[in-house]
Amino acid sequence: MRVVFAGTPEAAVPSLRALLTSRHDVAGVLTRADARAGRGRSLRPSPVREVAEQAGIPVLTPGSLRDPEVAARLADWAPEACPVVAYGLFVPPDLLTQPRHGWVNLHFSLLPAYRGAAPVQHALRSGDDVTGAVTFRLEEGMDSGPVLGRLTETVRPRDTSGDLLERLAHAGAGLLVATLDALEDGVVTAEPQPTSGVSHAPKLEVADARVRWSEPTLAVDRLVRACTPAPGAWTSFRGDRLKIGPVQPVTTDAAPEQVLSPGEIRVGRSEVLVGTAGGAVRLGQVQAQGKRAMDALDWARGTRPAPGERFDG
Repeated sequence: MRVVFAGTPEAAVPSLRALLTSRHDVAGVLTRADARAGRGRSLRPSPVREVAEQAGIPVLTPGSLRDPEVAARLADWAPEACPVVAYGLFVPPDLLTQPRHGWVNLHFSLLPAYRGAAPVQHALRSGDDVTGAVTFRLEEGMDSGPVLGRLTETVRPRDTSGDLLERLAHAGAGLLVATLDALEDGVVTAEPQPTSGVSHAPKLEVADARVRWSEPTLAVDRLVRACTPAPGAWTSFRGDRLKIGPVQPVTTDAAPEQVLSPGEIRVGRSEVLVGTAGGAVRLGQVQAQGKRAMDALDWARGTRPAPGERFDG
């Protein structure tokens, strides 16, 4: 089948690579325009663009799919399907019907749960034990199209969103290729999504990633893992922002007078503990503004928190 792939971040790369080695012909690639990244804020191509260009595949980077050039190029490429993975641009209605088999999206949740831009982060924040990925046909609604294929993935106890997304990206690549195979062979039936069980997963912003130490230990742990690596969980210390890496919930048998209050920091010989509502967590890595990430114990030795000093929040 002749296809045009649409995708942008690293999570879309396994799918593009799988398509390039499949029986399908990748006629072109749509991806987001180069973006500024890194300390120097220099313009960098998307991970998908880099892979496509290395493979000699034509690439188009429109600012909007309403650009007349997009429709013209799609007409030239003449795809029978447009597989999509984390592309990041809205597909207008007139383009949705252009390929014979439509735009086939790989989404990293078990729809209709977690429709939106951050399904993996929200699954972790909610404490789900199982998640997965689906392929579905794009339609005008937000992630509401009929489902073509699905797979499940167990959420591991210490998964960060980066860990879980990496596994789903690789497993989902196989699902996407299998879905296109089935469409070409005429052996798959699109199933409408249930009307019950719908939930939404909007992008997590920096403000959403602030740790609230007054919340229970489990909630703090889930938030930090959900926000690792992006947008990065954080707290405030002495008026400055401090990025928090994955934490480890701990159980303590301390006497009542030794129990940590929410946000209170305790530096031991081999660990740094922070109080939560009814418990504590052990810090892993921390990163002060403008500095490199470091082990929490090294940070504490340099910063020297006073007895009873606490993180804000």
